[in-house]
Amino acid sequence: MLLCFTSGEGPSLMCALRRAFTFLVFVCWLPLSGTQAFATDPTEAFDKGVAAYDAGDFVGTARWFRQAAEQGNVEAQVNLSVMYHLGRGVQKDYAEAARWYRAAAEQGNAQAQSNLGSSYENGRGVHQDYGEAVRWYRLAANQGNAVAQYSLGRMYKHGRGVRQDHTQTVHWFRKSAAQGDAVGQASLGIMYIGGKGVAQDYAKGIPLLRSAAEQGMGEAQYYLGLMYYHGDGVRKDDVEAVRWFRKAAERGIQVAKDALSALKGKGDRTN
Repeated sequence: MLLCFTSGEGPSLMCALRRAFTFLVFVCWLPLSGTQAFATDPTEAFDKGVAAYDAGDFVGTARWFRQAAEQGNVEAQVNLSVMYHLGRGVQKDYAEAARWYRAAAEQGNAQAQSNLGSSYENGRGVHQDYGEAVRWYRLAANQGNAVAQYSLGRMYKHGRGVRQDHTQTVHWFRKSAAQGDAVGQASLGIMYIGGKGVAQDYAKGIPLLRSAAEQGMGEAQYYLGLMYYHGDGVRKDDVEAVRWFRKAAERGIQVAKDALSALKGKGDRTN
């Protein structure tokens, strides 16, 4: 059981579309359970941390996870790093988070490798170092971590820590997208729509964008709305455009809100 933490910058979209974050943290807390007393066995300590979490005792959770982490339990190391990153049960401390990400990453844990790469990319708890970010992303990506695959593709797209290479961008976005990752799908779709790293192909780009939008990715919803509004790769359909703009606006995407306001100002009657 892991406190799953993923991070990464979203896709750079055309028509002024930007991700609303540079270091967006998505957290999924899986059910945990345990108790509190001294335990020398790292597995036992981790289980007690799990139980403490289930009981709502986050301070106890962190204490048990630390005991297990210090004995090399990789699950405890990953979970403890997330607790430091979020400040749950402990004071928020990005340096401590990075320290425990590294401990788990050096044991080969792909999630920790991806998170450590993100720490280096964004300078959270460590000195910003794009080269190190690429190294850790690549290790995780080669293990099949979808977030790391997207992140590595993004590094190639922007030439951070590597020579800019849109062919490599598409390569890694495609691997991420193939696993159903919404950001990877949207990013690959945009590469097809823009004709970067691949021949322009709306027939391939739009379905990828739609898949991400249907997963609830606000930026993809907005961009799909633009496709319908302008009739790019799809039949122009103002009603469908407004439908996707509204979905994106409900996700807090400001450009989608602005688009709806602009349409309202022009007397648009689509409802």
